[in-house]
Amino acid sequence: MADFFDLTVTDIEKTVRDAVVLTLKPKDDNAFAFVQGQYLTFRREFDGEELRRSYSICAGKNDGLLQVGVKQVNGGVFSTWANSELKVGDDLQAMAPAGNFYSAGEMNDAPHYLAFAAGSGITPILSILRTALMAEPGAQFTLVYSNRNLNTVMFREELEDLKNLHMNRLTIIHILSGDVQDIDLFSGRVDAEKCKQLFAHWVDIGSVTMAYICGPEEMMLAVSASLKDHGLQKNQIRFELFGSAQPGRAKRPATITGSQTQEVAAKVVLAGDTRSFTMARDISLLDAALQNDVQAPFACKAGVCSTCKAKVLSGEVEMLANHALEDYEVEAGFVLSCQSYALTDNVSWDYDEAGG
Repeated sequence: MADFFDLTVTDIEKTVRDAVVLTLKPKDDNAFAFVQGQYLTFRREFDGEELRRSYSICAGKNDGLLQVGVKQVNGGVFSTWANSELKVGDDLQAMAPAGNFYSAGEMNDAPHYLAFAAGSGITPILSILRTALMAEPGAQFTLVYSNRNLNTVMFREELEDLKNLHMNRLTIIHILSGDVQDIDLFSGRVDAEKCKQLFAHWVDIGSVTMAYICGPEEMMLAVSASLKDHGLQKNQIRFELFGSAQPGRAKRPATITGSQTQEVAAKVVLAGDTRSFTMARDISLLDAALQNDVQAPFACKAGVCSTCKAKVLSGEVEMLANHALEDYEVEAGFVLSCQSYALTDNVSWDYDEAGG
């Protein structure tokens, strides 16, 4: 069941003109222990309609704080409200921390972390960076951060402070698409050619133990491909999309079977309860559950987060977009229920198996 908990806003800080950092105090501290790189899913009603939005935690695991960064999106109801109307002392509701962006990987005594972030994609990266620098004395961290110009750099002061505090362990490379810099390499967009030059002259890619990428899809794909071309293995690369321009297809397409009637016999397990109902073939597993009063967990409904993750127990489904699950999870039968549609006349899925 999608449990929501109460939190109180204890501080609001502007990091750039159109972004705020919210410091939150949970009513139930035990529900909000987080791993660096995770996010919170908030809910609030606007004009009688419940909206859910996910925002990444920017605090380090050992900072003793719970903070999220909220960048205002043009036309975004929740982000605009958070940036303009939310006040200290207000209460919010959020699910417990979720997400698997962070991975310990194969650590050693002196790991070298490499991160690429664009715009508000810095938010979970900052949590990972802060945690690594505090918890792993031998760790080195290289951050490549892309923005339009210096005025749009979220957490600019915090990053400078971290750089001054860990001068020999933290390297920050700012790439600005809208400003001309003294070194041409640091101007323009982050693409395959930019990565090639960075790895040739600025980043010792051979020493990197784990790489993190967070930003728009085009950048993520270019950086990920370049990292592999320069020797990193797939299990050394973690990514988290902030928005998706074009949904990706499932890595393991299902085989179309059944009579292809317009109705499907469905069975869903949540919080130990099993519900059976008939669902239309042209709606997602998640929407079918919600329409039948099953309080299934969800956030983005775009295949970007993993809040609605479930395991298919029987039947076949097709997942139209997957930007959150790992290959091994798909192979084990897990799907994003917001993006999954029944291909057989019977299908059953289990949210409890997802472990969240």
